[in-house]
Amino acid sequence: MAKIKVTWERSGINQREDQKRTIRALGLRRLGQTVEHEDTRDIRGMITKVRHLVTVQEQEA
Repeated sequence: MAKIKVTWERSGINQREDQKRTIRALGLRRLGQTVEHEDTRDIRGMITKVRHLVTVQEQEA
C-alpha cells in the first residue's frame, strides 16, 4: 500500500477544537513535524479536515 507524508505547516491557534484533535490524532506534536502514514480512507478524511494546516507528499511503496 502507498504511503503519504504529512507535514504540519500552519499553527492550530484560533482553529476549532476538533481540528486540533485531528492534528494530534495524525501524530503531529510540533509545528514543522512530518509523519508517515499508510494511504487509507481514514487518514485521507483526517487530512481533508485539516488540509489548510498541513501539506501532503505521496510516496509509492
